[in-house]
Amino acid sequence: MGWSKRHWKEVMAAIYSDLAGKVVLVTGGASGIGEAIVRRFAQQKSVVVFFDIKVEEGTRLARELSDQGLSACFLNVDLTDIAALRAGVADARKAHGPISVLVNNAAHDERHPTEEMTPEYWDDRIAVNLKHQFFAAQAVLPDMKAANAGAIINFGSVSWMVGQGGMAAYTASKSGVLGLTRSLARDYGPYNIRVNAIAPGWIMTERQVTKWLTPEGVEELMHRQCLKRKLVPDEIAKFTVFLASEEASACTAQHYVVDGGWV
Repeated sequence: MGWSKRHWKEVMAAIYSDLAGKVVLVTGGASGIGEAIVRRFAQQKSVVVFFDIKVEEGTRLARELSDQGLSACFLNVDLTDIAALRAGVADARKAHGPISVLVNNAAHDERHPTEEMTPEYWDDRIAVNLKHQFFAAQAVLPDMKAANAGAIINFGSVSWMVGQGGMAAYTASKSGVLGLTRSLARDYGPYNIRVNAIAPGWIMTERQVTKWLTPEGVEELMHRQCLKRKLVPDEIAKFTVFLASEEASACTAQHYVVDGGWV
């Protein structure tokens, strides 16, 4: 869903000069929260490379940003194919240079009744929501070690914190993001690499509005959430950019809940 130039100007926020020229890799960047993140890093004058399997959306977003004089490169990468993921990182590095920031945003919150779960589908959900985060980090860590600097931002979810049911593999994956984050932060802190996690609340992406939003759901959310309004993708994107910047230079091994006070 494209933004008009007028709307883009209206939502411009802080500029972090240290992000200019840095190569930023965003997974799942063609739509939803990922699209907002790509836009925000492009605004920072970063060199943004984003992976997705949504070819039409990804191509359109990259073209739109390029037409605005911003740097955005879309690569069609299936993150569940680890060989393809590694190849995508290698292509990004060859074309643009070492990766300075990794945003592990890609995920898929499809519901799956426990009674119908198969081992194959369980493995698929883990691959879609957790496994690729580790292997994307593994692929970019040599760049960050060589630079003695870097930021990795993994995306979790409040779903497991609020006790959401109906998607056990998803909530298991998202809770696992916290353990992954803290382990990587411990191992790579000596190289000045910061690793943090963001747990978004219910963010009103086009997918959420189309598939899951109901009047009853909104009523419950407004009852539980401290901020009595719907949250939008750009609110997550702005915090993501902050965490990647030197303004957050002492922040690592942390799990930041950005949910309007739902949890």
